[in-house]
Amino acid sequence: MNMLDELGSIVLDTHRLGSFSDDEFYHFCLDNRNLKFERDAQSNIILIPNSGGIIGNYNAEILAEIGIWSRISKTGICFDSSTAFKLPNSAVRSPDAAWIQSERWNTLSNKEKEQFPPLCPDFVIEIKSSSDSLLNLKDKMKEWMANGCKLAWLINPEESLTYCYYDNQEYAISFEEILSGQSILKGFEIQLKDIFSK
Repeated sequence: MNMLDELGSIVLDTHRLGSFSDDEFYHFCLDNRNLKFERDAQSNIILIPNSGGIIGNYNAEILAEIGIWSRISKTGICFDSSTAFKLPNSAVRSPDAAWIQSERWNTLSNKEKEQFPPLCPDFVIEIKSSSDSLLNLKDKMKEWMANGCKLAWLINPEESLTYCYYDNQEYAISFEEILSGQSILKGFEIQLKDIFSK
């Protein structure tokens, strides 16, 4: 039996199968690579819907900006929305974009890098689609921060606002204002009105 989670995604009932080990879950995802999965801290497997064209374009534009900055700064590497990370609370989550400091990434073995990296990114972005619940996405952002993320942006095109999570604070910034990478992405700035006005 399947059910919907608080974000409107399908949760697969696998209790009769028992919990997958990390390797089993990774290979389960490979065997079903035409679908996108996450796993919550209670080992529930969640089927995540693909993005529509508009959100996909927004995500690509923002990731391109971060990628250019990251290549120039040479301080870390960025990841797209198809990358999943195993968090300290055992959840496996896939943000719309992520960035990790090189020093942390380089502590991982080749196998850990190849599969779902067992660490929380230093920076993540989630973009709200029209079908997402803002309240539940905020809860997801709090999960990122509780697991070690240092800076997170929840971008809400409907309000033209970005909810920023940094230094134990949550605050909102208009698309008209400049978003800063703070001390995490030093020197990175972006103004979202240019991307979301298309």
